[in-house]
Amino acid sequence: MPTQPLVRVCRQLVLVALVLIGLALSGCGVSEATPGQRGGHTHGQPQKIAAKYAGSYPIQVVCTTGMVADQVRNVGGKHVQVVTLMGAGVDPHLYKASPADVSQLNRADIIFYSGLHLEGKLAELLERMASRKPTVAVAERIDEAKVLHDEHGAPDPHVWFNVSHWSEAAGAVRDALAEFDPKHADDYKAASETYQAQLAVLHLEAKEQLATIPAAQRVLVTAHDAFQYFGQAYGLEVRGIQGISTDSEAGVKHVNDLVDFLVQRKIKAVFVETSVANQNVKALIEGCAAQNHKVEIGGELFSDAMGEEGTPEGTYQGMVGHNVKTIVGALK
Repeated sequence: MPTQPLVRVCRQLVLVALVLIGLALSGCGVSEATPGQRGGHTHGQPQKIAAKYAGSYPIQVVCTTGMVADQVRNVGGKHVQVVTLMGAGVDPHLYKASPADVSQLNRADIIFYSGLHLEGKLAELLERMASRKPTVAVAERIDEAKVLHDEHGAPDPHVWFNVSHWSEAAGAVRDALAEFDPKHADDYKAASETYQAQLAVLHLEAKEQLATIPAAQRVLVTAHDAFQYFGQAYGLEVRGIQGISTDSEAGVKHVNDLVDFLVQRKIKAVFVETSVANQNVKALIEGCAAQNHKVEIGGELFSDAMGEEGTPEGTYQGMVGHNVKTIVGALK
Protein backbone atom coordinates (compact mmCIF):
# COMPACT_ATOMS: atom_id res chain seq x y z
CA MET A 1 0.00 0.00 0.00
CA PRO A 2 1.28 3.53 -0.69
CA THR A 3 2.41 5.94 2.03
CA GLN A 4 -0.66 7.40 3.72
CA PRO A 5 -1.44 10.89 4.97
CA LEU A 6 -0.88 11.46 8.68
CA VAL A 7 -4.60 11.77 9.40
CA ARG A 8 -5.29 8.42 7.80
CA VAL A 9 -2.47 6.73 9.70
CA CYS A 10 -3.78 8.15 12.99
CA ARG A 11 -7.27 6.92 12.22
CA GLN A 12 -5.91 3.42 11.52
CA LEU A 13 -3.92 3.41 14.77
CA VAL A 14 -7.06 4.34 16.67
CA LEU A 15 -8.92 1.54 14.90
CA VAL A 16 -6.24 -0.99 15.82
CA ALA A 17 -6.39 0.14 19.45
CA LEU A 18 -10.15 -0.29 19.50
CA VAL A 19 -9.82 -3.77 18.01
CA LEU A 20 -7.37 -4.81 20.71
CA ILE A 21 -9.50 -3.32 23.47
CA GLY A 22 -12.55 -5.06 22.08
CA LEU A 23 -10.75 -8.38 21.99
CA ALA A 24 -9.68 -7.97 25.60
CA LEU A 25 -13.14 -7.02 26.79
CA SER A 26 -14.79 -9.90 24.95
CA GLY A 27 -12.56 -12.61 26.37
CA CYS A 28 -10.17 -12.48 23.41
CA GLY A 29 -12.87 -12.18 20.81
CA VAL A 30 -15.08 -15.21 21.49
CA SER A 31 -18.32 -14.69 19.60
CA GLU A 32 -21.50 -14.26 21.62
CA ALA A 33 -23.79 -15.03 18.69
CA THR A 34 -26.86 -17.14 19.30
CA PRO A 35 -25.75 -20.66 18.43
CA GLY A 36 -27.22 -22.53 15.49
CA GLN A 37 -26.31 -25.86 13.97
CA ARG A 38 -24.60 -26.45 10.62
CA GLY A 39 -22.35 -29.33 9.66
CA GLY A 40 -22.45 -30.73 13.18
CA HIS A 41 -20.79 -27.65 14.71
CA THR A 42 -22.22 -24.94 16.95
CA HIS A 43 -22.42 -22.09 14.47
CA GLY A 44 -20.92 -18.81 15.72
CA GLN A 45 -19.40 -20.47 18.80
CA PRO A 46 -16.03 -22.12 19.50
CA GLN A 47 -15.84 -25.74 18.36
CA LYS A 48 -14.92 -27.97 21.28
CA ILE A 49 -11.63 -29.83 21.05
CA ALA A 50 -11.70 -32.96 23.21
CA ALA A 51 -8.07 -34.00 22.65
CA LYS A 52 -5.00 -32.37 24.19
CA TYR A 53 -1.71 -32.35 22.29
CA ALA A 54 1.01 -34.49 23.86
CA GLY A 55 3.47 -34.85 20.98
CA SER A 56 6.62 -33.07 19.91
CA TYR A 57 6.63 -29.66 18.20
CA PRO A 58 5.81 -28.29 15.74
CA ILE A 59 2.20 -29.49 15.66
CA GLN A 60 1.38 -31.02 12.27
CA VAL A 61 -1.53 -29.07 10.77
CA VAL A 62 -3.32 -29.76 7.49
CA CYS A 63 -5.45 -27.00 5.92
CA THR A 64 -7.63 -27.26 2.84
CA THR A 65 -7.15 -23.81 1.29
CA GLY A 66 -4.47 -21.14 1.28
CA MET A 67 -6.74 -18.65 3.04
CA VAL A 68 -7.23 -21.02 5.98
CA ALA A 69 -3.52 -21.87 6.02
CA ASP A 70 -2.71 -18.15 6.24
CA GLN A 71 -4.79 -17.88 9.41
CA VAL A 72 -3.13 -20.90 10.98
CA ARG A 73 0.40 -19.75 10.14
CA ASN A 74 -0.24 -16.30 11.58
CA VAL A 75 -1.91 -17.54 14.76
CA GLY A 76 0.11 -20.73 15.29
CA GLY A 77 3.52 -19.24 14.55
CA LYS A 78 6.53 -21.41 15.40
CA HIS A 79 4.38 -23.98 17.20
CA VAL A 80 2.80 -25.30 13.99
CA GLN A 81 3.90 -26.74 10.67
CA VAL A 82 1.24 -26.24 8.01
CA VAL A 83 0.49 -28.31 4.92
CA THR A 84 -2.02 -26.92 2.40
CA LEU A 85 -3.96 -29.39 0.27
CA MET A 86 -5.08 -26.90 -2.40
CA GLY A 87 -2.44 -24.65 -3.91
CA ALA A 88 -2.53 -21.69 -6.29
CA GLY A 89 -5.11 -21.91 -9.07
CA VAL A 90 -7.01 -24.83 -7.50
CA ASP A 91 -10.81 -24.70 -7.38
CA PRO A 92 -12.02 -26.02 -3.99
CA HIS A 93 -15.58 -26.50 -5.24
CA LEU A 94 -14.43 -29.24 -7.62
CA TYR A 95 -11.42 -30.56 -5.73
CA LYS A 96 -11.18 -34.30 -5.12
CA ALA A 97 -8.79 -35.73 -2.56
CA SER A 98 -5.88 -37.75 -3.89
CA PRO A 99 -4.37 -40.73 -2.02
CA ALA A 100 -1.55 -38.39 -0.97
CA ASP A 101 -4.10 -35.97 0.51
CA VAL A 102 -5.74 -38.76 2.50
CA SER A 103 -2.32 -39.72 3.81
CA GLN A 104 -1.61 -36.11 4.81
CA LEU A 105 -4.94 -35.89 6.64
CA ASN A 106 -4.29 -39.16 8.43
CA ARG A 107 -0.90 -37.90 9.64
CA ALA A 108 -2.21 -34.51 10.80
CA ASP A 109 -2.51 -33.70 14.50
CA ILE A 110 -5.28 -31.19 13.77
CA ILE A 111 -7.17 -30.19 10.60
CA PHE A 112 -8.57 -26.80 9.63
CA TYR A 113 -10.91 -26.20 6.70
CA SER A 114 -13.11 -23.35 5.55
CA GLY A 115 -16.57 -24.93 5.71
CA LEU A 116 -20.02 -23.69 4.65
CA HIS A 117 -19.79 -26.33 1.87
CA LEU A 118 -16.80 -24.68 0.14
CA GLU A 119 -14.96 -28.00 -0.01
CA GLY A 120 -18.02 -29.77 -1.41
CA LYS A 121 -16.40 -32.96 -2.67
CA LEU A 122 -14.20 -33.26 0.44
CA ALA A 123 -17.10 -32.95 2.91
CA GLU A 124 -17.54 -36.67 3.52
CA LEU A 125 -13.83 -37.24 4.08
CA LEU A 126 -13.60 -34.28 6.49
CA GLU A 127 -16.59 -35.60 8.45
CA ARG A 128 -14.87 -38.97 8.82
CA MET A 129 -11.69 -37.26 10.00
CA ALA A 130 -13.69 -35.28 12.59
CA SER A 131 -14.62 -38.54 14.34
CA ARG A 132 -10.92 -39.36 14.82
CA LYS A 133 -9.07 -36.07 15.40
CA PRO A 134 -9.70 -32.32 15.93
CA THR A 135 -11.19 -30.97 12.68
CA VAL A 136 -12.27 -27.32 12.64
CA ALA A 137 -14.41 -25.39 10.12
CA VAL A 138 -13.22 -21.80 10.57
CA ALA A 139 -15.96 -20.07 8.53
CA GLU A 140 -18.61 -21.62 10.75
CA ARG A 141 -17.31 -19.44 13.57
CA ILE A 142 -18.88 -16.40 11.90
CA ASP A 143 -22.18 -15.14 13.28
CA GLU A 144 -24.87 -16.96 11.30
CA ALA A 145 -26.70 -13.67 10.70
CA LYS A 146 -23.75 -12.52 8.58
CA VAL A 147 -23.77 -15.53 6.25
CA LEU A 148 -25.24 -14.84 2.80
CA HIS A 149 -27.28 -17.42 0.87
CA ASP A 150 -28.14 -18.00 -2.78
CA GLU A 151 -31.64 -18.12 -4.20
CA HIS A 152 -31.92 -21.80 -3.22
CA GLY A 153 -30.96 -21.14 0.39
CA ALA A 154 -27.43 -22.57 0.11
CA PRO A 155 -24.84 -20.69 2.21
CA ASP A 156 -22.30 -18.61 0.31
CA PRO A 157 -18.92 -19.91 1.56
CA HIS A 158 -16.76 -17.02 0.22
CA VAL A 159 -16.71 -15.20 3.57
CA TRP A 160 -13.00 -14.27 3.33
CA PHE A 161 -13.89 -11.49 0.89
CA ASN A 162 -15.24 -9.43 3.76
CA VAL A 163 -11.99 -8.93 5.68
CA SER A 164 -13.82 -8.28 8.95
CA HIS A 165 -15.64 -11.64 8.59
CA TRP A 166 -12.34 -13.44 7.99
CA SER A 167 -10.89 -11.77 11.06
CA GLU A 168 -13.81 -13.16 13.05
CA ALA A 169 -13.18 -16.61 11.58
CA ALA A 170 -9.56 -16.43 12.78
CA GLY A 171 -10.97 -16.67 16.30
CA ALA A 172 -11.79 -20.31 15.56
CA VAL A 173 -8.11 -21.00 14.87
CA ARG A 174 -7.02 -19.23 18.03
CA ASP A 175 -9.47 -21.03 20.28
CA ALA A 176 -8.90 -24.47 18.74
CA LEU A 177 -5.12 -24.21 19.05
CA ALA A 178 -5.34 -22.81 22.59
CA GLU A 179 -7.61 -25.68 23.66
CA PHE A 180 -5.62 -28.35 21.83
CA ASP A 181 -2.25 -27.01 23.06
CA PRO A 182 -2.97 -25.12 26.31
CA LYS A 183 0.75 -24.85 27.09
CA HIS A 184 1.02 -22.18 24.36
CA ALA A 185 -2.46 -20.66 24.69
CA ASP A 186 -1.08 -17.21 25.54
CA ASP A 187 1.07 -17.24 22.40
CA TYR A 188 -1.91 -18.08 20.22
CA LYS A 189 -4.02 -15.33 21.78
CA ALA A 190 -1.29 -12.71 21.37
CA ALA A 191 -0.60 -13.70 17.75
CA SER A 192 -4.33 -13.62 16.99
CA GLU A 193 -4.64 -10.08 18.35
CA THR A 194 -1.76 -8.94 16.12
CA TYR A 195 -3.22 -10.66 13.06
CA GLN A 196 -6.73 -9.36 13.64
CA ALA A 197 -5.41 -5.82 14.13
CA GLN A 198 -3.62 -6.07 10.76
CA LEU A 199 -6.85 -7.23 9.14
CA ALA A 200 -8.73 -4.29 10.65
CA VAL A 201 -6.34 -1.93 8.86
CA LEU A 202 -6.64 -3.92 5.62
CA HIS A 203 -10.45 -3.71 5.81
CA LEU A 204 -10.31 0.08 6.17
CA GLU A 205 -7.79 0.49 3.34
CA ALA A 206 -9.92 -1.61 0.98
CA LYS A 207 -12.96 0.54 1.75
CA GLU A 208 -11.08 3.78 1.13
CA GLN A 209 -9.48 2.67 -2.14
CA LEU A 210 -12.62 1.14 -3.66
CA ALA A 211 -14.59 4.27 -2.76
CA THR A 212 -12.44 6.18 -5.29
CA ILE A 213 -14.22 4.38 -8.17
CA PRO A 214 -17.04 6.56 -9.59
CA ALA A 215 -20.36 5.31 -8.20
CA ALA A 216 -21.80 4.40 -11.61
CA GLN A 217 -18.75 2.22 -12.37
CA ARG A 218 -18.73 0.26 -9.11
CA VAL A 219 -19.87 -2.92 -10.82
CA LEU A 220 -17.85 -6.11 -10.46
CA VAL A 221 -18.55 -8.85 -13.02
CA THR A 222 -16.55 -12.06 -12.58
CA ALA A 223 -16.42 -15.67 -13.75
CA HIS A 224 -18.40 -17.02 -10.80
CA ASP A 225 -20.38 -15.53 -7.95
CA ALA A 226 -17.60 -15.42 -5.35
CA PHE A 227 -17.62 -11.72 -4.50
CA GLN A 228 -20.99 -10.98 -2.85
CA TYR A 229 -19.37 -10.50 0.58
CA PHE A 230 -16.80 -8.23 -1.08
CA GLY A 231 -19.51 -6.15 -2.72
CA GLN A 232 -21.53 -5.91 0.48
CA ALA A 233 -18.51 -4.81 2.53
CA TYR A 234 -16.97 -2.37 0.06
CA GLY A 235 -19.89 -0.91 -1.87
CA LEU A 236 -19.83 -2.67 -5.25
CA GLU A 237 -22.64 -4.24 -7.24
CA VAL A 238 -21.55 -7.81 -8.00
CA ARG A 239 -22.56 -10.14 -10.83
CA GLY A 240 -21.18 -13.61 -11.50
CA ILE A 241 -21.51 -15.67 -14.68
CA GLN A 242 -21.69 -18.96 -12.77
CA GLY A 243 -23.29 -19.39 -9.34
CA ILE A 244 -21.53 -19.50 -5.97
CA SER A 245 -20.17 -22.94 -6.88
CA THR A 246 -18.27 -23.54 -10.10
CA ASP A 247 -20.05 -26.90 -10.17
CA SER A 248 -23.04 -24.98 -11.56
CA GLU A 249 -23.46 -24.26 -15.26
CA ALA A 250 -23.79 -20.81 -16.82
CA GLY A 251 -27.04 -20.79 -18.81
CA VAL A 252 -27.26 -19.06 -22.19
CA LYS A 253 -30.07 -16.80 -20.98
CA HIS A 254 -28.04 -15.71 -17.96
CA VAL A 255 -25.04 -14.87 -20.17
CA ASN A 256 -27.28 -12.91 -22.57
CA ASP A 257 -28.85 -11.03 -19.66
CA LEU A 258 -25.38 -10.12 -18.38
CA VAL A 259 -24.42 -8.88 -21.84
CA ASP A 260 -27.49 -6.61 -21.90
CA PHE A 261 -26.64 -5.40 -18.40
CA LEU A 262 -23.07 -4.48 -19.36
CA VAL A 263 -24.21 -2.67 -22.50
CA GLN A 264 -26.96 -0.72 -20.74
CA ARG A 265 -24.74 0.28 -17.81
CA LYS A 266 -21.76 1.01 -20.09
CA ILE A 267 -19.47 -1.09 -17.90
CA LYS A 268 -16.00 -1.13 -19.41
CA ALA A 269 -14.32 -4.11 -17.74
CA VAL A 270 -15.00 -7.61 -16.46
CA PHE A 271 -12.64 -9.90 -14.57
CA VAL A 272 -11.28 -13.42 -14.86
CA GLU A 273 -10.31 -15.56 -11.87
CA THR A 274 -7.14 -17.56 -11.30
CA SER A 275 -9.03 -20.71 -10.27
CA VAL A 276 -11.85 -20.62 -12.86
CA ALA A 277 -11.72 -21.20 -16.63
CA ASN A 278 -12.27 -17.97 -18.58
CA GLN A 279 -14.30 -19.18 -21.59
CA ASN A 280 -17.53 -17.76 -20.15
CA VAL A 281 -15.90 -14.35 -19.67
CA LYS A 282 -14.75 -14.41 -23.29
CA ALA A 283 -18.32 -15.22 -24.39
CA LEU A 284 -19.51 -12.20 -22.42
CA ILE A 285 -16.99 -9.91 -24.13
CA GLU A 286 -17.94 -11.26 -27.56
CA GLY A 287 -21.62 -10.72 -26.81
CA CYS A 288 -20.98 -7.10 -25.89
CA ALA A 289 -18.91 -6.60 -29.05
CA ALA A 290 -21.86 -7.87 -31.11
CA GLN A 291 -23.85 -4.97 -29.60
CA ASN A 292 -21.05 -2.47 -30.39
CA HIS A 293 -20.01 -2.12 -26.77
CA LYS A 294 -16.34 -2.70 -25.97
CA VAL A 295 -15.63 -4.56 -22.75
CA GLU A 296 -12.10 -5.50 -21.73
CA ILE A 297 -10.71 -8.00 -19.26
CA GLY A 298 -9.86 -5.75 -16.32
CA GLY A 299 -7.40 -8.21 -14.87
CA GLU A 300 -7.13 -11.50 -13.05
CA LEU A 301 -8.55 -11.79 -9.54
CA PHE A 302 -7.79 -14.31 -6.82
CA SER A 303 -11.08 -15.83 -5.71
CA ASP A 304 -11.09 -19.37 -4.30
CA ALA A 305 -7.30 -19.72 -4.25
CA MET A 306 -4.43 -17.40 -3.36
CA GLY A 307 -1.25 -16.86 -5.36
CA GLU A 308 1.88 -18.99 -5.41
CA GLU A 309 3.50 -19.56 -2.05
CA GLY A 310 6.40 -17.17 -1.48
CA THR A 311 4.79 -14.32 -3.45
CA PRO A 312 2.90 -11.36 -1.95
CA GLU A 313 -0.33 -12.75 -3.43
CA GLY A 314 0.41 -16.05 -1.69
CA THR A 315 -0.69 -14.43 1.57
CA TYR A 316 -4.23 -13.45 2.46
CA GLN A 317 -3.38 -9.77 2.90
CA GLY A 318 -1.43 -9.73 -0.37
CA MET A 319 -4.27 -11.44 -2.21
CA VAL A 320 -6.83 -8.87 -1.00
CA GLY A 321 -4.44 -6.02 -1.79
CA HIS A 322 -3.90 -7.36 -5.33
CA ASN A 323 -7.65 -7.67 -5.95
CA VAL A 324 -8.39 -4.16 -4.69
CA LYS A 325 -5.61 -2.63 -6.79
CA THR A 326 -6.72 -4.55 -9.91
CA ILE A 327 -10.40 -3.61 -9.53
CA VAL A 328 -9.68 0.07 -8.87
CA GLY A 329 -7.25 0.24 -11.79
CA ALA A 330 -9.78 -1.23 -14.24
CA LEU A 331 -12.96 0.52 -13.14
CA LYS A 332 -11.79 3.94 -11.97
